[in-house]
Amino acid sequence: MTLPMATPDTDIDLWLNQQTDKSLLRFLTCGSVDDGKSTLIGRLLYDSQLILDDQLASLKKESRNRTTGDEGIDFSLLVDGLAAEREQGITIDVAYRFFSTDKRKFIVADTPGHEQYTRNMATGASNADLALVLIDARKGVLTQTRRHSFILSLIGVKHVVLVVNKIDLVDYDQAVFDKIVAEYRAFAEPLGFKSLAAVPVSALRGDNILATSPRTPWYRGSALVPYLETVEVAEDRTEQKFRFPVQWVNRPNLDFRGLSGTVASGAIAVGDDVLIASSRKPAVIKRIVTMDGELNQAVAGQAVTLVLDREVDVSRGDVLARPGETPEFSNQFQARLVWMSEESAFPGRSYLLKVGSQLVPATITDLKFRTNVNTLEHTAATKIDLNEVATVTIATDKPLAFDSYATNALTGGFILIDRLSNATLGAGTIEFGLRRAQNLTYQAFDVNRAVRASMKGQQPRIVWFTGLSGSGKSSIANLLEKRLTAEGRHAYILDGDNVRHGLNKDLGFTEAARVENIRRVAEVAKLMADAGLIVLVSFISPFEKERRLAREIAGDIDFAEVYVDTPLEVCEARDPKGLYKRARAGEIKNFTGIDSPFEAPTNAELVLHGAEDEPTVLSEQLYDWLKI
Repeated sequence: MTLPMATPDTDIDLWLNQQTDKSLLRFLTCGSVDDGKSTLIGRLLYDSQLILDDQLASLKKESRNRTTGDEGIDFSLLVDGLAAEREQGITIDVAYRFFSTDKRKFIVADTPGHEQYTRNMATGASNADLALVLIDARKGVLTQTRRHSFILSLIGVKHVVLVVNKIDLVDYDQAVFDKIVAEYRAFAEPLGFKSLAAVPVSALRGDNILATSPRTPWYRGSALVPYLETVEVAEDRTEQKFRFPVQWVNRPNLDFRGLSGTVASGAIAVGDDVLIASSRKPAVIKRIVTMDGELNQAVAGQAVTLVLDREVDVSRGDVLARPGETPEFSNQFQARLVWMSEESAFPGRSYLLKVGSQLVPATITDLKFRTNVNTLEHTAATKIDLNEVATVTIATDKPLAFDSYATNALTGGFILIDRLSNATLGAGTIEFGLRRAQNLTYQAFDVNRAVRASMKGQQPRIVWFTGLSGSGKSSIANLLEKRLTAEGRHAYILDGDNVRHGLNKDLGFTEAARVENIRRVAEVAKLMADAGLIVLVSFISPFEKERRLAREIAGDIDFAEVYVDTPLEVCEARDPKGLYKRARAGEIKNFTGIDSPFEAPTNAELVLHGAEDEPTVLSEQLYDWLKI
């Protein structure tokens, strides 16, 4: 069984034109482990005669002692390129392959089915027009099948083909096929796929791949390849509203200033009016410049440099749009988020958020609910773990230009990035902006921080103590405040225990609660410093990310992180409150140093060694260092 070959014509130019004019379909295969995704792609490559003779000979040799079809080949070996993949018989990374028929060209992404590599599946789906969701006919719809389908809907893949594979292993039983299709359709209905077809397939034996199989006479639909050749997935982005995210301001000399980027959607022509989304400043397109010369018009997908008729303030990340069709511009929005990191996501923790070429610090301010991928039910949650999907509210440090993902995938999708490692942690789609964010502005008062500080004759600052319980933080802070008070300074201690009696008494000691604990205290410390005070914050603050968050909240206020470095055994021997003893006995959970981690600072402004000197000595060291 072979695909009809696109045999080169004697006229090579004619043949090349035929290839160029073919439409391109990007699709991915996804599903659970061992559903036969790689085997299916290998079969497509084999049938399209893209395998050389020496490759075939090598594959047949490698296929010994493996499950093979009539051809004696384990087709999954054609796609599983990594040694670990071949050894384990699973797909780990995303593998892209190209093949073509007389009617269409295809780029297919073979994505992992294992739960650990869900992020790679999401990567493969991000550029796909259609998805083949594979199901092992013997196993039916599994959790990973549902999870992948939900992620497909989240990322915006609108066309799905349900491939019920290994139908030969259930004796080509129609009842098995019908049951699986009915179950999947019931699950997928709320996901809103634009098209959903189902095909019974044996990738190993080639049933219903190129043509309908005589072994499934009950199946009345199209075989897989003919369906892929004809399915209509194109959504003309040129018909959407014009969006041009600026990637960089191109200024090679004093006489030229252009805005370079790719037209994300819509079209623009010389002479058209545009607006800068952030400032709403108007301009007119004067020139459209490309490497191949100037154009009169640019459409979605084209990389161009736009020259405006006037000098307006535009920088990387700004978005150009037509007047009356501007995107939303806000610093808060509701979104759906799929988490791809072993490290859980917590409200209050700071990340970097990237939408197009816009990159800003951002925080999950509210975790509204988590979605069960099996039942699509919503459940309450305080964090998001690996592979979980949640609906959240996100706040950014400055307003962004964006669209809802439903109207524009390119300006409505985002990723969250770890601020320390730059690893991608999660991917999301924006549902809508929060209007109330646009109604909030900072109110300026005549009496400001400088005036208040001048009245007190001191420089406001935040001294942030961190260290284990019993390390000596509060003792040192107390001695320092006494000395400052004796000198007529105005200082105040925000102590971890004291704050939990009031402001933070509703918070526990889970990781999520600790994140919120630090955020609130950092905000209070900022307000106090703004009032002109010297604020001494004595908190264990065990996580590096939250200490960084506190520093960022402080903004332009002088901020010093002081690490009271006292070994755990010394703190435990002191045990002034008897907490270590109770934690060791299991009476206190999530106790830092015992069953909850402490991330020692790596960039503290000052380190005080609590086991080497008395608090009186350390407080003097700190006083001298502060130069108050």
